[in-house]
Formats: sequence, structure tokens, C-alpha cells
Amino acid sequence: MNDILNRLEATIAARRAAGDAGASHTAALLAKGRRACAQKFGEEAVEAVIAAAAGDREELVKESADTLYHLLVMLAALDLPLSEVLAELERREGVSGLAEKAARGG
Repeated sequence: MNDILNRLEATIAARRAAGDAGASHTAALLAKGRRACAQKFGEEAVEAVIAAAAGDREELVKESADTLYHLLVMLAALDLPLSEVLAELERREGVSGLAEKAARGG
């Protein structure tokens, strides 16, 4: 399932390396820095929440895709590979959400 995410991460890295902000939304966003990337991720996440609250499945699919893309852009802006996030998910696999949250002190 994460093949598409890995391919998207590679595309984001390639666009970043090319650095052509005039030809690439990804490059333009990354050129603005991590704050702009984080803000855009937050905006997309809010749009996904609004679609979910409205029960609009079609819009939620689109906004969820936007959110995943912008999450990967934000991670790239921080030089944080998706593999680290996936490793954390694997670490948590099979652990009760309540137990995991308690272990974090929250």
C-alpha cells in the first residue's frame, strides 16, 4: 500500500532537487520553507476534517489525497524520510492506543 507514498516521496525529492519553482508547485512550496509547508499541510488537514464532518465522501477522498501529499512535502522540508514515520507506525502496531498514549505521558 505504501508504494504510492514511496513513489510520491521520490517525486517530491526530484522536484526539490530540480528547484524549478516556476514549473513545479512542489518546488515552489519547498522554496518557501518549512513554515509554509507546515501551514499548507494544516490547511489541507482542516479541509479534510470539514469534508468528513459534512459526510462528503467524494470531497474527503480528494482532501485526504491533498493532505497526504502535503504531509510528504512537509516531511521533505524537514529532511524527515517517510520511512521514519512508517517505522514509528510499525513500532506502535499491536499496541493499544490507550497504552501507547499513556506511555507518551499524555
